[in-house]
Amino acid sequence: LSPKELHGIFPWLVESIFGSLDGVIVGWNLRCLQGRTNPTEYSAALDFLDPSGPMMKLVYKLQAEEYRYDFPVSYLPGPVKASIQEQVLPECSLYHNKVQFPSSGGLGLNLALNPFEYYMFYFAISLITQKSSAVTHHVSPSNSAYFILVDTYLKCFLPTEGSVLPPPSSNPGGAIPSPAPRSPAVPFTSYGMHHTSLLKRHIAHQPSVNADPASQEIWRSETLLQIFVEMWLHHYSLEMYQKMQSPHVKLEVLHYRLSISSKHHGSPAQPSYQALQAYQEAFKPTEEHVLVVRLLVKHLHAFSNSLKPEPLSPSAHSHTASPLEEFKRVVIPRFVQEKLYTFLQHCFGHWPLDASFRAVLEMWLSYLQPWRYAPEKPPQSAESLPRSVSEKWAAFIQENLLMYTKLFVGFLNRALRTDLVSPKNALMVFRVAKVFAQPNLAEMILKGEQLFLEPELVIPHRQHRLFMTSSFGGSFLSSWPPTITDASFKVKSHVYSLEGQDFQYKQMFGTEVRNLVLKLAQLICQAQQTAKSISDHSAETMGAHSFFSWFRLTPSEMNGSYTGNDLDEMGQDSIKKTDEYLEKALEYLCQIFKLNEAQLTQMMLKCGAAQDENGKKQLPDCIESEDGLVLTQLGRYQIINGLRRFEVQYQGDTELQPIRSYESATLVRLLFRLSSLLNQRFAAQLEVLCSREDFVGRLCRYHLINPQLTQRTRCSPVVKDRASQNLGPRISLRFLASYRTLTSLLLLYCLASWFCIGPVGCTFIILVSYCLYAVIMTLFSDHCRPHEH
Repeated sequence: LSPKELHGIFPWLVESIFGSLDGVIVGWNLRCLQGRTNPTEYSAALDFLDPSGPMMKLVYKLQAEEYRYDFPVSYLPGPVKASIQEQVLPECSLYHNKVQFPSSGGLGLNLALNPFEYYMFYFAISLITQKSSAVTHHVSPSNSAYFILVDTYLKCFLPTEGSVLPPPSSNPGGAIPSPAPRSPAVPFTSYGMHHTSLLKRHIAHQPSVNADPASQEIWRSETLLQIFVEMWLHHYSLEMYQKMQSPHVKLEVLHYRLSISSKHHGSPAQPSYQALQAYQEAFKPTEEHVLVVRLLVKHLHAFSNSLKPEPLSPSAHSHTASPLEEFKRVVIPRFVQEKLYTFLQHCFGHWPLDASFRAVLEMWLSYLQPWRYAPEKPPQSAESLPRSVSEKWAAFIQENLLMYTKLFVGFLNRALRTDLVSPKNALMVFRVAKVFAQPNLAEMILKGEQLFLEPELVIPHRQHRLFMTSSFGGSFLSSWPPTITDASFKVKSHVYSLEGQDFQYKQMFGTEVRNLVLKLAQLICQAQQTAKSISDHSAETMGAHSFFSWFRLTPSEMNGSYTGNDLDEMGQDSIKKTDEYLEKALEYLCQIFKLNEAQLTQMMLKCGAAQDENGKKQLPDCIESEDGLVLTQLGRYQIINGLRRFEVQYQGDTELQPIRSYESATLVRLLFRLSSLLNQRFAAQLEVLCSREDFVGRLCRYHLINPQLTQRTRCSPVVKDRASQNLGPRISLRFLASYRTLTSLLLLYCLASWFCIGPVGCTFIILVSYCLYAVIMTLFSDHCRPHEH
């Protein structure tokens, strides 16, 4: 086909693969395509979309013709969309000179993208916009075709070894031209200092595009990374957007608020109302989204760490370093740091308090440990010992101080609200404590805090903002700021650029955070005691199981109480893991914050004293009132975290309690009717018999009066005017509906037939034996009912 024909079908082909932006066309559903379930389609998709495959060859062929394709601004991330609609150009150079008015009769703004950008835009945004279709089998995100393609594109366009492979060209001996600058189609107000990209700066001195292939590799590498970061990390709330952007945008927000307040006076809202609403994007990242971002973070660390050692002569750097090497040097601070920090803050604040947070946690920990992706390997003999963090990473830690300190405080606040008895939650606390307990890491974080807290000498207020704009704004290859030697200024600039000048920094090793750590340590001790109590209870329950456990009969089921916990279903192995995770986590926290061992010992003794002499847990903290027991705030916290609980026991009429799994529903109903009939007919006679003071009266009271109706255990809050039930003596035949009773009778009849005793004789023996048993129990016990055991 001719390039013109290919130009016409290219947008259709991209939508057929990745799906339409509005979700009408599903596409190939690469996120659910796996080699285990669909090996043929999986291999075909990877081959077709490979960087050297047919699809990318088509992209490069159309790139040579300098075609442009419209991408609707309305499908961009909320903050970017709102900014462009307000004619405030984002600082990212990806959007510069690309915004166009719609064609005649069209609606909305569009971005004019070249074929490579258009393809990558659709590829990246399909992770967010496309909903996974219903599948009958389990889908592992890390094994999907989409995940593999992301990894392949990163390795191809951001290589850790060598250079980017040149694109295949349809012209013999020719190269694909890089995108030429375009005049802006819409007048925009810029809130950043727009700098030319490294690509444009590099090729400005070249007589021809074909003269230096390095410009091609840098253009594709920069474009790919910008698209991934913008599509995957550029989502946050209105407050975060205001904090990160310029005073111009804050003025727009002020106009919006004034328009809202003026509604009460009949004034119309400002035109920015719709756009500013988009800033408040309800963005909820999925676990798959987070896993892909973690893949990006890990690869960028490996890409940045593959930087060649700097030459000894400073002047030699600007003449000998290739554009790709310069890209590696600043790729993380210029592209990723700001948006990833905001993305993580959003996740820490909005992610549910469940085990799925592990994906966010591992992404955060991957970013905090760039040394894990360094080319050098630890010596084999030292694998069993924790490797000390080298001093060469001090600059990275200082320039990412908030990633370590503020997010650690955010994790502490989450951990204090989770159930640490759960092995998955205990594992997360263990993972964070283990990472921060690496030798020399806490000392370097403390050094970074000290640098930030140093008094400012001559650092004008405006200089912080200027540093922020030049460091994080625009393309990565903007004109470089002067080298800053003052480490304190670097740390301050990092903090102020991410949080603003009025940010009140909370020291990680200060008193406030230390108190949070002590609370977490106390919660860990309580969780250990709870896990131990559950383990002991489970062991007792297993030991008490009888032959009739086939019928799902257990002691707790027989008396109507519930003493279960999630760990009961997980088994002893999970309880053991929980205890190991919590014990190691507490040890690591002591190492990080230099906690006093005597204080911890006292805390553990206090937690141990929360159990009574029988090893049973006390009731949740509550106070006596006219309405019964009322939970305090501490009591609610203890119940939510599984630290204490009420003994849940049926308190009503035993004849009317729900039919149990170990009872025959038909027999329960029939025997209840028979019992009710007998009680109605002989109520007066039963009352007279039970009122006698002789042996006959005691025998009747033992069989006909339920002691549970007169003996109440301490229960949860009750209604003040609860009517007391006084049912009097009555006959209860419900015990005959129990499978356990029926099975026992069947075994006795079978045993009697073995000795040639017929059913009538066996029944007579059972009745006589029961009468003797009842007489003995009447003489020695007043509280036991035989058919309830």
